[in-house]
Amino acid sequence: MAGNSDPLTPRAKLAVTAGKAVAAASRAAGRGSGSVIGGRVALKLDPDLLARLAQNLDVVLVSATNGKTTTTRLIAEALRAAGPVVSNALGANMPAGITSALAGGSDAQYGVIEVDEKYLAGVARDTDPKCIALLNLSRDQLDRAAETRMLAENWREGLAGSKAVIVANCDDPLVVWAASSSPNVVWVAAGQMWKDDAWSCPACGGVMQRPGDDWFCGECGFRRPTPSWALSGDHVLDPHGSAWPIHLQLPGRANKANAASSAAVAAVFGVPPQVALERMYQVQAVAGRYDVVQFQGRDLRLLLAKNPAGWLETFSLIDPPPTPVILSVNARSADGTDTSWLWDVDYTRLTGHPICVIGDRKLDLAVRLEVANQQFQVCDNLDQAVQLCPPGRIEVIANYTAFQDLRRRVGN
Repeated sequence: MAGNSDPLTPRAKLAVTAGKAVAAASRAAGRGSGSVIGGRVALKLDPDLLARLAQNLDVVLVSATNGKTTTTRLIAEALRAAGPVVSNALGANMPAGITSALAGGSDAQYGVIEVDEKYLAGVARDTDPKCIALLNLSRDQLDRAAETRMLAENWREGLAGSKAVIVANCDDPLVVWAASSSPNVVWVAAGQMWKDDAWSCPACGGVMQRPGDDWFCGECGFRRPTPSWALSGDHVLDPHGSAWPIHLQLPGRANKANAASSAAVAAVFGVPPQVALERMYQVQAVAGRYDVVQFQGRDLRLLLAKNPAGWLETFSLIDPPPTPVILSVNARSADGTDTSWLWDVDYTRLTGHPICVIGDRKLDLAVRLEVANQQFQVCDNLDQAVQLCPPGRIEVIANYTAFQDLRRRVGN
């Protein structure tokens, strides 16, 4: 860590103060947390502010299409065993939100930062991270993000020669391609349920061979690297072959994979796996995800799924039929306005569940469910959908802005 205890120039201090004032005004006006607008104002006043705020921190960056907010929380909890942490825990993951978060952590030793995939290279340049965690890449926000291979190429170019330790999922060929330009990579076998974005080789375009859990390109020889960390059932295997139990309050295989990657990151900073994994048990919900809330005499479990890979993982953790499922899909700018991704989701996995459909794009979803031969009802709103379900547990799955709408309605 740099020894300079106060890296901020007078201009930077003014930028931080102004950003906090604008954020507070935004909160007072009921317009959300204010972190993004506050960060934008601060960066206008001092364009180098993010770099200045990061220079006294040991920084971890976390990027992926799915799981980055949860993994950021898990890593932050683990690193608190070693010292104070500042983090953008609520998911404001572009430069303005990141700047705003770091401005609030003057006494922190570690910065644990979730970064939107498209901004990773730039944020890495500004923050000089000690470690970067790369979890997965899959199709998302089709109207805005270029195809996944181009994102992997951007990562690869942006991280080439990076001094950071790259903790990367060796089961995702796109992540491996992106990380392979870096001299110092720790490979984690975290698994990959969704494979539809990695059938062709990112190196040469050849057809990927996938025997069992392995993968390789028959054309150019690009292949799965040997992991030093691995998720094995309910345990994390460390580089010495020791198995450490994963105890999480968060459900599902995907979160165990997030915990395995988080343990590998914590080890970079000297936090042993046992300590890291024990601390991760503290995380109960992440920005409302996985929360169970009481609403109209039912227990609603709120689940976020933003893209085909996320929906696939979510279907694997819901309670078995006949538990009712409410699905809500919007297509506002924060979601991506193209809903063609609905056709990539295997909704036959919901067979046997009574389904209610809500959200701005409920009719798009209804057509998709009709083709998948599912039993469903289209409802005007959450209240009507809940009334159609019997008392007890309801699984509620929503994409990004639909999830925010649900949280507001249930008072979460």
